[in-house]
Amino acid sequence: MKIKEVISDLQSYYLLSLNGLLGVVRRPFYFRDAVLQMEYAGAGSLVVIFIVDLFVGMALSLQLSAELSSLGMKMYIGMIVGISVVRELGPVVTALVFAGRVGAGMASELGSMVLGHQVDMIRVFGLDPIKKLVTPRIIGSLIMLPALTVIGVAVSLLGGFYIAVFVSHQSATVYWTSIRAILTIENVLAGAIKPFVFGILISSICCYMGLSTRGGSVGLRRSTTTAVVLSIVMIIVSDFLLTRVLLYLLGFSV
Repeated sequence: MKIKEVISDLQSYYLLSLNGLLGVVRRPFYFRDAVLQMEYAGAGSLVVIFIVDLFVGMALSLQLSAELSSLGMKMYIGMIVGISVVRELGPVVTALVFAGRVGAGMASELGSMVLGHQVDMIRVFGLDPIKKLVTPRIIGSLIMLPALTVIGVAVSLLGGFYIAVFVSHQSATVYWTSIRAILTIENVLAGAIKPFVFGILISSICCYMGLSTRGGSVGLRRSTTTAVVLSIVMIIVSDFLLTRVLLYLLGFSV
C-alpha cells in the first residue's frame, strides 16, 4: 500500500471518528437506533464476557496460588489478583471479547449495507450516514463497554475467590480484605478510564472499515477481518500508552 493511500485512509478515519463523536451532541438524535445498538452490544455480549472473565480470574488465581504457596505468601493472592484484574485484565480482556463479537458485527453489518446500496439510499433521503449509522454505534460502545467491564471485573474477582478459598484453602476474609484494600481511587481510575477509550477505538475502527467495504463478499470478508485485527492491535497498544500515562498522573512509582 502506498504512503499516500495510508495517509488518505487515516484522514478519512479521523474525520469519520470526529463527526461520529460530534454527532452525540448534534441534532437530530436517533435515540431508538442508539438503544438498539446498546442492546446488541450489551445484552448480547454479557454471557460471553461472563464466561471469559470468570475463567481468566480463576486461571490467574490458580497460577498465583502455585507460585506463592511455595514461598509461604498465599495471603497476597487477593491483592495481586485484585490489582491485576482492576487495572489491566478486566478492561483489556473485556475489550478484546467486545471487539471480537460486537466489532465484527458492526463491520459486517455496515459492509453489507454498503454493498446493498442502503447507505446510498440514506443519502438520497437527505440523511447523514455518519449521524444515522456511526453515532449510535459509538454511543452504544461508550455506554455498554464500561458497564460490561464492571461486570467482568466482578466476575473475575469471584473466580479468583473460588480458587483461592476452595482450592488453595486461603481464608475468605483475608481474600476480600485484600480486595477492599486495593480498591483505592487511583486503582479504580486506572481501570475505569480505559473502557471509554477502548469503546471509541473499537466502534470507530469497525464502522470505518465497514463503510469502506468494496468488492463483494470477498471485500466484506477482508474488511471485517481487518476491522477486528486492527481493533485488537489498537486495544493492546493503547492499553500500554494509557497505563504509562495513568501511572505517571496518578503518582505511581515506576
